[in-house]
Amino acid sequence: MAQSWGNFFFSLLDYKTEKFVIAKNKKIGVLFRLFQLAVIGYLIGWVFIWKKGYQETEEAIQSSVTTKLKGVDFTNSSQFGLQLWGAEDYVIPPQGDRVFFIVTNYVVTPNQRLGICPESPKVPDGFCTNNSDCVEGETVIAGHGVKTGRCLNDTGTCEIQGWCPVEHGRTPTEPMLAKAENFTIFVKNFIKFPKFAFSKANILPTTNSTYLKTCRYDKDHHPYCPIFLVGDVINWTGYNFQNLATKGGSIAVGIEWNCDLDKDESQCNPEYSFTRLDSSDKSQHSVTSGYNFRFARYYSDAEGQTYRNLFKVYGIRFDILVNGKAGKFSIIPTVIKIGSGLALMGAGVFVCDMILLYMMSKSSFYRETKFEAITKKQSGKHRERKHVRHHGHRRQDGRHKREEKQEIEMQPLTSVSSQPNNNPEKQIQPTSSALKTHSLERKPQATVSFRTEKQTISPVSTLRTPRDH
Repeated sequence: MAQSWGNFFFSLLDYKTEKFVIAKNKKIGVLFRLFQLAVIGYLIGWVFIWKKGYQETEEAIQSSVTTKLKGVDFTNSSQFGLQLWGAEDYVIPPQGDRVFFIVTNYVVTPNQRLGICPESPKVPDGFCTNNSDCVEGETVIAGHGVKTGRCLNDTGTCEIQGWCPVEHGRTPTEPMLAKAENFTIFVKNFIKFPKFAFSKANILPTTNSTYLKTCRYDKDHHPYCPIFLVGDVINWTGYNFQNLATKGGSIAVGIEWNCDLDKDESQCNPEYSFTRLDSSDKSQHSVTSGYNFRFARYYSDAEGQTYRNLFKVYGIRFDILVNGKAGKFSIIPTVIKIGSGLALMGAGVFVCDMILLYMMSKSSFYRETKFEAITKKQSGKHRERKHVRHHGHRRQDGRHKREEKQEIEMQPLTSVSSQPNNNPEKQIQPTSSALKTHSLERKPQATVSFRTEKQTISPVSTLRTPRDH
């Protein structure tokens, strides 16, 4: 049992390699080479060159955006009179956030005071025919106040308690702040990729104090000038400023940072994009298109009574969206991409094997050549052949040992012939007879020694007889 476990653990140190079968089939060979070229082209062209798969990337960009608008315009309306609009009036909120609103059109209801007045005929829930339709204390749905229980026949609406008079007037067909097209937007953006400790801004450091006051953004000539004209931004979205400013809309300003940190820092530049978000219908006949909301400004008269001016403003909402990705060479993604390419090579081998072994006219021949089945009988014969080879090696080892022994036993014959003797005749006679006997007996040794073991030993015993006498 211990021996079997030992054999198992030693077998873990064995190295196993594959046996390859070369199939002389040009169709499969061409298909396999084309597949290899396709994988190599995909790996080099798409993965490494186009997608930069050799880089470690980071998309968790840290960003800060501040905005500032400049420009003034005069308006003159019958309800509100002459009004000067500055950035502190038409920018909501004025804090300079990444989301802001510019007023381009408005309807004002001045001098509203708390009291009783008829509901607006534009409110469906305010219509009535008798007092029973105006339940006292009930709020007018999408209206301006609370019902008093009376139905006013001259307007056909319920009487309400609220800020009176209720909102009235129609939206102007042209924007009141027509010069908003020339307002400027200053967008300051700072970004950072913490993984690579890389940071940059969309403004190049300069000592020229008048540069930011005179420059205007241009993709080709001034890519680092963060000053945009409102009219240009609207035109870059594919819409007309006059139409958009009348009913309002929502615009997205995208800042994209795609930085290859293997290159110089100057190659990392912001790319701007401009899109309208509130509607995809350029004709602007959609009910959902446009952007407006209401706000009020409150005052107190000489008697201490509160009144207000209600504004329904239309305008353009801007959303500054910042995205980015940075990449830098790293050995880990490079090895992973190369490994995936090698895995695709293996898929090509599998496909070609399926075609060769199961879809070709000679598929049975290729299967017999590739797959070799071993049965128990064949394994037993293999062990017998191994056993025979083992005993053959043992017999050869024994033959070599006996031949060595034969050479050792032949050495005394030479020593006898070389001993000195006082009688020359006696000395020569035994030697000649011994040489004769030796010469006669060595001939059968050369022919018999490769046949059997016994025949190889017999000449040695014949040669030993003269020495004994």
